[in-house]
Amino acid sequence: MNETVIEQISDKITTILDGSALFLTDIKIKPTNNIKVFVDGDAGVTIDAVARLNRALYKQIEEAGWFPDGDFSLEVSSPGVDEPLKFFRQYKKNIGRTVSVTLADNTTKTGILKDATEERLVLEETIGKKKETVNTEIPFAEVMRTVVQIVF
Repeated sequence: MNETVIEQISDKITTILDGSALFLTDIKIKPTNNIKVFVDGDAGVTIDAVARLNRALYKQIEEAGWFPDGDFSLEVSSPGVDEPLKFFRQYKKNIGRTVSVTLADNTTKTGILKDATEERLVLEETIGKKKETVNTEIPFAEVMRTVVQIVF
């Protein structure tokens, strides 16, 4: 049931977000019918936008009757800082930030995201004892996971 409901919720969110700068990144449903919807935006996500989406989506889920007796809860938020980047749009908006990239061979590279195209990303790494700065091109086919790093 969850996969079908996730697809239906995804369709509703896509319709609600049509024409906005926000986009869906993930939907999770816990066994307690706690629905978690994650959205991101090219220029970030405001609390007002999340609240509007939550109200609109909650109403549509209620009207659809997917959960008997209204037995569900809904949380809409932006992805947390520990959530991996999933879409090209997220890579573009995070250019200039420090990221950790896990590759298909389970190695990890950390550096500043300098560029991203549909085919590859460019990571500025500092390597060696002399702290040499190099730009490394990484094809997206080799990227397993990319997480923005918080730098203090």
